[in-house]
Amino acid sequence: MGASQPPPGQEGSRNGEGAVYLRRKITLLRALSLTIGTIIGSGIFISPKGVLKNSGNVGLSLVIWVACGILSMCGALSYADLATTIKKSGGHYIYLLETLGPLPAFLRLWAEYVMIRPSINAVVSLAFGRYLIEPFFVPCHAPDVAVKMISALCVSFIVALNCWSVSWSANVQTAFAASKLIAIGLVIVPGLMALGAGRTENFQDAFHTDSLALDKIPLAFYSGLFAFAGWFYITFVTEEIVDPERNIPITVIVSLTVVTICYVLTNVAYYTVLTPNEILSSEAVAVSFAERTLGRISSVIPILVAMSCFGSLNGGIFASARMLFAASREGQGPPLLAMIHIKKHTPLPALILMMPLVFLMIAIGDLYGLLNFNSFSRWLFMGLTTLGLIVHRYRYPDLPRPFKVPLIIPFIFTITCLFIVGMSLYSDPVNTGMSCAITLAGLPVYLLMVHKSRLPGPWREAINGLTVKLQVLMEVTPQEIATY
Repeated sequence: MGASQPPPGQEGSRNGEGAVYLRRKITLLRALSLTIGTIIGSGIFISPKGVLKNSGNVGLSLVIWVACGILSMCGALSYADLATTIKKSGGHYIYLLETLGPLPAFLRLWAEYVMIRPSINAVVSLAFGRYLIEPFFVPCHAPDVAVKMISALCVSFIVALNCWSVSWSANVQTAFAASKLIAIGLVIVPGLMALGAGRTENFQDAFHTDSLALDKIPLAFYSGLFAFAGWFYITFVTEEIVDPERNIPITVIVSLTVVTICYVLTNVAYYTVLTPNEILSSEAVAVSFAERTLGRISSVIPILVAMSCFGSLNGGIFASARMLFAASREGQGPPLLAMIHIKKHTPLPALILMMPLVFLMIAIGDLYGLLNFNSFSRWLFMGLTTLGLIVHRYRYPDLPRPFKVPLIIPFIFTITCLFIVGMSLYSDPVNTGMSCAITLAGLPVYLLMVHKSRLPGPWREAINGLTVKLQVLMEVTPQEIATY
């Protein structure tokens, strides 16, 4: 029995409703909820501190927030061009594979699995745990071990939910997107009311600084861009979107516009009520803000922020599993990860095998270190992906492109990403150097995957035997109907 065969009792292809494949269940509303709900997570509640710290003053930090929104829009429009031309799920990985070749695609996959996705999930889940239980320990801080236990339970529950049902995951995402907008509104409205009442002292000499540390600006962008991260997840699930040629461009344009406006107004609200020093000394900026403005109902903010983190984590796990699934389907990953549950029609193996490294990152627990740690590889490969769009455009000039962006847009995004990545090696050589080294460590793994037929026969037999056993245990089988 080969590793690519269905489990016992499931042999043979099936048609229609009984076939095993990923259904198109993501409507425009669900696509908007996935994108907005994944972007607005913990970022806007923890990143203002990182942006302010590395930019040096209020004025420049607001400029960086606007620039991050514009830059994210350039990237999202470029990805929408790719998604409507290359109609496979998998996001960055698939686009790199189709434009620049298998090696950069595999290194992106490697970085995603061993570093980027685990660290991002850890950051968001730790923020969830912190905001959820911090109110119970006021005026003290919640114990780190309690925060980490809650974070691990949150990740486990979301993975189980995604393994169980695509529809349930999508409905949860839609519901939690609303809680995010409520949380943002409870910051923006009181802040703008205070600004209208004349609280402008924190904006006096907004650009004043004793010394401008240019080498820290890339780290400020990293924090800001982390808050916008998530605009690309819609391209991870292209094959599950209803009418993707129409709904993907609409989704990224509407989502980035709404989020950019919300983020800028949220930061204006923070600076109206809190001084820069208060923001820098706060462990939870949104909670400090609520205690100043909302009085007795301030306790609702941590709950809403925790719900926001939960929704962001759910969206990220839902989408990133599709990258592992798509890569394994292309032959650059273990065959097991390209399989789907025969009843639930979810990529169950890809979801489950993401968990161990997430738990390891949660145990590490350094929010800002994790941010800088994963950002180098993340933004390097995003820049390479949009560079791939430019290459693809010149290589296939006559290829139909339902949504075609001017080349200046991916060019701006590519240059900016590569500049920030280059500067970050100077600004934070330890974390970014480790990130670079781990990415390059994927080279020997790539060579092993390319030449896996050269493995000793007993090794291949052992791997195939283990795959079959896990396949039967998980009740999964390869996709039976092509969806692209």
